[in-house]
Amino acid sequence: MSRVFRVPVATTRPRTGGGAGNAPAPQAAPARAGIVAGCLSPHPPHLIYAENPPQNEPRSTGGWETLRWAYERLRKRIHEVHRPDVLIVHAPHWITMVGHHVNCAPNPRGISVEPIFPHLFRYRYDFRTDVELGEAIVEEASGLGLVTRAMRDPRVRVDYATIGALHLANPAWDIPVVSLSANNNPYFYSDAALEEMEVLGEATRRAVEATGRRAVLLASNSLSHLHWHEEPALPEDMEREHPYNNHQYRWDMKLLEAIRRGPTAPLRELITEHIEATASETKAGSLTWLLAAMGWPKVAGDVLGYGTIIGTGNAVVEWLPEGSPHG
Repeated sequence: MSRVFRVPVATTRPRTGGGAGNAPAPQAAPARAGIVAGCLSPHPPHLIYAENPPQNEPRSTGGWETLRWAYERLRKRIHEVHRPDVLIVHAPHWITMVGHHVNCAPNPRGISVEPIFPHLFRYRYDFRTDVELGEAIVEEASGLGLVTRAMRDPRVRVDYATIGALHLANPAWDIPVVSLSANNNPYFYSDAALEEMEVLGEATRRAVEATGRRAVLLASNSLSHLHWHEEPALPEDMEREHPYNNHQYRWDMKLLEAIRRGPTAPLRELITEHIEATASETKAGSLTWLLAAMGWPKVAGDVLGYGTIIGTGNAVVEWLPEGSPHG
């Protein structure tokens, strides 16, 4: 069932500017092009609520500092070390029932409301899309057999998982964005695998390199995802914050210990096991997309922080490409 939204294609296909005879030789991508980092970037609305940014209407007294401090370290690395041209985010709450969509609206603006926690997250957004790169991802993904569409409607309402990950990684909103939808197939077919997300990752990498971008990828997933159904009168009351249960916590630690050891290839199987054991939000495929786009690098991930939010497990993690001078 995992291939229900993938159409057969030939093993090879013509590439723009390639071919024999009098066709022009392919132009080499600039040396700076490529994916310069990949980040597991969970999106719980509580983290933005706790920060009290001007874009978010509700006000808080703080909370969840361990995760927020981890994001502060990630922001510093993004701006001072990676200096990307674009942030590419895959988020589980822009749900598309058929295929994969890429936001190609040049300047999405509006208000994003978290449907379960509207008292925590009512966020006014206004950002720029890297339309050229978005369209390149559509072309590459379609060429690899994925049902893929460009979303160009300027009235699009951007989901809170996309906004949450982007704000937490870059609250200045001074870097262009490309956002990708989460095909909902895995939530209907329990035997659906994550191979399709690997194809989307390959398409993303090809598009980044072809357009000469420096890109940071954001996988907007929590880890273990069982959570409380009632919250305290004060949502940021940290006395009430702890893992949903020991089983969920131990599985999160098993996954994070493997991430910290490296390489990433064993995570292919372990991510699936973790999903089955914890109802992990990585079932939406964002983490698999990120690691596949980076070629499943033979490096360890840097776990910047771990914490729970309403019982769910959340980690901020950074991977660098193999051979990166900053590794």
